[in-house]
Amino acid sequence: MTLGTLYVVGTPIGNLEDMTFRAVQTLQNVDLIAAEDTRHTGKLLQHFQIKTPQISYHEHNRSSRIPELLQKLIHGSAVALVSDAGMPGISDPGYELVKACVDADIKVVPIPGASAVITALSAAGLPTDKFVFEGFLPPKTNQRRQRLEFLNKEPRTIIFYESPHRLRATLQDLAEVMGTQRSIVIARELTKFYEEFWRGTVKDACQHYQEREPQGEYTILVAGVTNHTQLSESQIKAELEKLISQGIAPSQASRELALLTSLPRRYIYQLALDIKDIED
Repeated sequence: MTLGTLYVVGTPIGNLEDMTFRAVQTLQNVDLIAAEDTRHTGKLLQHFQIKTPQISYHEHNRSSRIPELLQKLIHGSAVALVSDAGMPGISDPGYELVKACVDADIKVVPIPGASAVITALSAAGLPTDKFVFEGFLPPKTNQRRQRLEFLNKEPRTIIFYESPHRLRATLQDLAEVMGTQRSIVIARELTKFYEEFWRGTVKDACQHYQEREPQGEYTILVAGVTNHTQLSESQIKAELEKLISQGIAPSQASRELALLTSLPRRYIYQLALDIKDIED
């Protein structure tokens, strides 16, 4: 018996003109399309006049759907896996189907297409030679801050996805954990009519999105930490005094200087408290 093939097909992240000829041809020729949302993918298929039948495959039915799709593939069917946008398997359950096929020795063929991660990175103006993709941060504040604490010494460009209703909270957490002066790029509605790249510091981003209601899907890129600046204790105190005089809380000032030095934040915070005691 000849096994079938799973095709992992990239679809546009916004602009339908980004669909590749190979992707259209693959979706026309397979026996079945496993789609994250059949209604959403149906509009794409209609646009390109593709008649191939669909079956739903998403986070909530993957446990039952994977065995069903494996049976079809084992019996020789060609199946295309698509997500709502971009490359399947990136922040969606496509990975589990791909792994199941690999474990069953079923051939997996990628049909490359658009990706919000690479699209945003290519135009952000931040270093592109090394980067780390974190997907969506945890929705709960404590867990999100713990993850950011883990990343706050990361030297590579850091990329996140974020929804509009959590954008402001995430920016505030970035300011608390990584400091207000870190460079950030916020890409919105990539490849669509209202595509936008906002560039500045974390502090400016917090202010910008307090004045503007977040809308659309966001890709956030944060500059990695550069080589730590070595400061003497007197220099650190001078920097602390300057920040505190600007109304910045000692804890926040300590976080920001900890990002610029190789010294522990607790040590810098104690210096900040000493300064406050003198002033009081």
